[in-house]
Amino acid sequence: MKFTKASLLMIACGLPLYYNCLPIAAFAVQKTQVQSTNPKPDGLISQGFKPPKRKGPPVSAGGATRGTVCIQGKQLVTPLTPANKWGLTLAQRPQFFWYLPVSSAKTAQFLLLSEADKKILYETTLSLPNRPGIVSYTLPENAPALEINKTYRWSLVLVCDSEDFSTNPRFESLVERVQPEASLSQKLANADAQKLPAIYAEAGIWYEALSAIAQQRYSNPRNVHSMLGWRQFLNSVGLNAIASQPLLDCCQAENSASK
Repeated sequence: MKFTKASLLMIACGLPLYYNCLPIAAFAVQKTQVQSTNPKPDGLISQGFKPPKRKGPPVSAGGATRGTVCIQGKQLVTPLTPANKWGLTLAQRPQFFWYLPVSSAKTAQFLLLSEADKKILYETTLSLPNRPGIVSYTLPENAPALEINKTYRWSLVLVCDSEDFSTNPRFESLVERVQPEASLSQKLANADAQKLPAIYAEAGIWYEALSAIAQQRYSNPRNVHSMLGWRQFLNSVGLNAIASQPLLDCCQAENSASK
């Protein structure tokens, strides 16, 4: 005998209970329809950063310091980097991000140094916004291009006291430029902008992953998916305390010089 879905339902439930089973069946159908019409979105919603293994000596970058009273509250000026203050880039002139707390400082000194001999390669003075948030600065064309397989130290100093720089809040972080593997280059060439953050994050390329997902937030500041992806990305490297801070349009150089 060939059973239909309706007859199987009658056997399973029994005739007296047939009508009591209908809501359950309807709910199952409805649940399936909801799941099929709400696919998991692309991007970094469930993607954290996958830190690469670093070759060579241990990372040694100075942590953030509070400095003078020009910073209000307990938060420090903080680089957006993994916990060891070191990250990879593919770019000759990458984009750097940091969190700026409430401060009376109007400018900051940005420096790029060679890690090998601590020689200053580039420095500039940046104008700062008058409110707290996450800001960024991209090395300009007149800055030296980062060389492949070399490590550089980038530093930021809030100018609270122009007479005594030793008391000013500061931090240091490291950036190393690498050559992408052929498989990574192919993935990047075939990916749309929405998938770039996940590709960079999986490959351990910190600075491009951060820039890519920040660009999604810049383009769609009210988009829930980009906001969740941004927070998940920062939380994965221990930057939970500043993950909800706004992205500000900053910073412009007042002057700059290559060494």
